[in-house]
Amino acid sequence: MSHPHPELGAPPQLPEGALRVTPLGGLGEIGRNMTVFEYGGRLLIVDCGVLFPEEEQPGIDLILPDFSSVRDRLDDIDGIVLTHGHEDHIGGVPFLLREKPDIPLIGSKLTLALIEAKLQEHRIRPYTLEVAEGRRERVGPFDCEFVAVNHSIPDALAVAIRTPAGMVVHTGDFKMDQLPLDGRLTDLHAFARLSEEGIDLLLADSTNAEVPGFVPPERDISNVLRQVFASASKRIIVASFASHVHRIQQILDTAHEYGRRVAFVGRSMVRNMGIARDLGYLKVPPGLVVDVKTLDDLPDHEVVLVCTGSQGEPMAALSRMANRDHQIRIVDGDTVILASSLIPGNENAVYRVINGLTRWGANVVHKGNAKVHVSGHASAGELLYFYNICRPRNLMPVHGEWRHLRANAELGALTGVPHDRIVIAEDGVVVDLVAGKAKISGKVQAGYVYVDGLSVGDVGEPALKDRKILGDEGIISVFVVVDSSTGKITGGPHVQARGSGIDDSAFADVLPKISEVLERSAQDGVVEPHQLQQLIRRTLGKWVSDRYRRRPMILPVVVEV
Repeated sequence: MSHPHPELGAPPQLPEGALRVTPLGGLGEIGRNMTVFEYGGRLLIVDCGVLFPEEEQPGIDLILPDFSSVRDRLDDIDGIVLTHGHEDHIGGVPFLLREKPDIPLIGSKLTLALIEAKLQEHRIRPYTLEVAEGRRERVGPFDCEFVAVNHSIPDALAVAIRTPAGMVVHTGDFKMDQLPLDGRLTDLHAFARLSEEGIDLLLADSTNAEVPGFVPPERDISNVLRQVFASASKRIIVASFASHVHRIQQILDTAHEYGRRVAFVGRSMVRNMGIARDLGYLKVPPGLVVDVKTLDDLPDHEVVLVCTGSQGEPMAALSRMANRDHQIRIVDGDTVILASSLIPGNENAVYRVINGLTRWGANVVHKGNAKVHVSGHASAGELLYFYNICRPRNLMPVHGEWRHLRANAELGALTGVPHDRIVIAEDGVVVDLVAGKAKISGKVQAGYVYVDGLSVGDVGEPALKDRKILGDEGIISVFVVVDSSTGKITGGPHVQARGSGIDDSAFADVLPKISEVLERSAQDGVVEPHQLQQLIRRTLGKWVSDRYRRRPMILPVVVEV
């Protein structure tokens, strides 16, 4: 198995007749999925998603793929294939289209409807090409065939990309539910047909590669939901991804069965479920869904609220309910269902929300205490089955952290893929398919690009480090006025602390030391403000560290008069 090294440099020019694969997100992480394919000087992109921030990234709204390696080649992009409508696969599209709005978007009916609604908020009218399973489309030099796959959202597709260099199959996110709610199976017959033609490189979803066996059917959740609904005496509040149509369908069906009305809460939930209903993917019995404003007129035992926030996102509806910062107030006896998995890195945030809801008297039902979620990704048993059908000549695990990628690679090896034809890459690592063999040829920039409000890419790692220091240790500011010619103190020093846990009066002990240091520097002829600031920072920093074992941000201000 080949794997990247930190010493990798820029890739060489792509040999004639070869295919280049460059993942810009989704390898070594859960989310931010984006892969660039290059043949004959033309580019095809598969997915362009976002990653949601973790606790050590304060103030960040979204994390995008790094577009720098394609920014100078936007005119070479023939299209963006979107495998399905989850945010980690389509959320970055508006930011890429800001740079070139006429790049064609290619996807299924529901996927395109979801991205078009999102782009409307960005005032972008995209050029789209709707495709369905079984269809083939020529996109520049790329001959794309689309294959139905089962996932936790309707209309998901895998894509087979044919070029003279060979055929590459990208699975997108998939599983092999044999009893899907919508009756749309992963098309194993199509994959077997592609296998007979010869799959030169398979890019396969790795998210559940560590999980043994097979994913249970989605419909297994229905009986658990019935038990929860039967025992709930007051309101039921369900938190789910705003695009998990299958899960919402089961909530609607169960609510209808138990005589409850349903209201959607949150802009993205209302928008996405409206789209799914209008396109026929969500079957809503007449009169079941009502406006949230009408709920006060209904008794609690007839109410179901469906909202976002299953991952503990601080601004989502459920988190705000837990913090008593939402118009919907949790009361004793309410039932809250978290109908989703825990995305790695979100565990603390989710359990913080669960504790907050429990504090107000809610009965919280989640994956840890009830079977209210099944995964949308193939487990190890399904992947083995899949590899034995596809029989790829080369394998490149995608979509997962390092442990997932490595586990997926081992599964491929067990089914007979030679070790020297299994490529474990990471974001930015360039893989070339040359003469039928995949190999790593270099690396391009593929770091995190942070979205902070309206700012995209302006916040970097140094700013995040400062934010973390401010959040953990606080800030201490020092104000001093000095004579511009002599450097002697004419005012101050004055000290103020915020968030450091140190009372302002405690700094009386260090003020004489700061004054002494500044007087000595004046005698030595040091009058430049920047140098004086550094002396103040060192003196105060050492005092705080020695006395309190803390390292707050110290902000000295020296004013010359």
